[in-house]
Amino acid sequence: MIPGLRLTVRELLVILGSSALVLARWLPPAARRRTAVIAAALVVAGAATALAGMRWQLMLVLAGDALLLAGAGIARLLRRRVRWWLAVPGTLVCLGLVAAGSVAAWALPVPSFPKPSGPSGVGTAVVQWTDAGRDEPGTPDAGDRRTVVVQLWYPAQPAAHDVPRARYLGRTRAEAEAVAAGAADYLGVPALLLSGPPRAHTHAVPGATPADGRFPVVLFSPGLGGVRSQNTAWAEDLASRGYVVAGVDHPYDSAAVVFADGRTVETAVAASGDPEEDDKRAAGWTAVRAADLGFVLTQLGRLDRGELGHPLAGRLDTARAAATGHSIGGAAALRAAARDDRFTAVINLDGGIGPDQGPVRQPVLALTHAIDRPEDTRYVARLTAALEPATATNYRLTVPGSAHLTFTDAPLYLPPVPAVAGSLGRTGSVRMTTQTCAAFLDATLRGQGIDLPAALAPHGDLHVYRPTGP
Repeated sequence: MIPGLRLTVRELLVILGSSALVLARWLPPAARRRTAVIAAALVVAGAATALAGMRWQLMLVLAGDALLLAGAGIARLLRRRVRWWLAVPGTLVCLGLVAAGSVAAWALPVPSFPKPSGPSGVGTAVVQWTDAGRDEPGTPDAGDRRTVVVQLWYPAQPAAHDVPRARYLGRTRAEAEAVAAGAADYLGVPALLLSGPPRAHTHAVPGATPADGRFPVVLFSPGLGGVRSQNTAWAEDLASRGYVVAGVDHPYDSAAVVFADGRTVETAVAASGDPEEDDKRAAGWTAVRAADLGFVLTQLGRLDRGELGHPLAGRLDTARAAATGHSIGGAAALRAAARDDRFTAVINLDGGIGPDQGPVRQPVLALTHAIDRPEDTRYVARLTAALEPATATNYRLTVPGSAHLTFTDAPLYLPPVPAVAGSLGRTGSVRMTTQTCAAFLDATLRGQGIDLPAALAPHGDLHVYRPTGP
């Protein structure tokens, strides 16, 4: 992958060759044939090596080449030279296809994940757990118990460069494509717009040997319709710094969850359009997610004690646990911590606050998008009301240039439109999120003497809420 362009060398050869092929018609006769031959060779070389896995964007580019060759073939068949005034619109159409494919390939790339910044390697594993004490709220079937799928990222022994890395969005290409299709369906966009992520690989090694030591745990709940892997870059970076991150898929809420038996369960949540009704629905979804987080923490404790037969046994320090989440997952993290003293700290990544949110005794870090709309002011007021009656020091950091999806992997593969992914850049967004969260976790879970205001303030507008009571 070529940095900045987000294109492979093969794709760049096809684009450059196609552009030259289309424009060769307008060169002086002495250079025309030579340029066309070289350009065609570049297109063939790039396309031949990328054919098996060619992205749809490159098909647009090749369509421009095909149209050009078809026009040249017809002219040769008729033994007539195409008049310049007829060649101009044809050239513009072909060039438009090449340009459209090139821009689409750049705007919707196969994501390239930043290298984790910590000293450890990163391993990953996926587990599936059923809570025998809870019914599944997403189905009417009596006796159907709540089952969650959890992906673990953990500090691992260093791995050789040629060891296969984990696929993004799923354990297999088929699972990744099913999850991407579910996400596209949830968002109401064509599936081809999310065809890049299933092709990507991350830095984690599936089943890698865990590093020595005992590590604090960080539980993560994704956004509404989101999936466990939506913050993989963040999770891998934290794992490289010595944390075990557990991303939770919430069935019938996450866009698509693939169970161990191959079943795919898509989201069943939807807004009604009525604010009062939607508040009630959100409260219900948040309560289910909070219960999921508590159950997963229990399972992680059992895993550490060796009850579940997992290689991470003896490596998890569940006495140092953070509840975290994005969007409604952030609200779920706050709800879980308010009801469960086992959580030591909370991170809310641009998440809302439920109307029945109780007081949170643990320290909280809330990262929010830039405040520039009237509804944003109301959101901040509600968040402030939850953070002000603090029994621990809480932090709200409003990040200029950020949007709701800035705090996820989305900037790595969505178009760099400020309203969608923010304006911090593809890797700048990830770097900001990981640095602020790592500083907060180091201070709250590890007790490191970090000056948190000094560490957080460079990233935005910081508000500190200190305990007001005795």
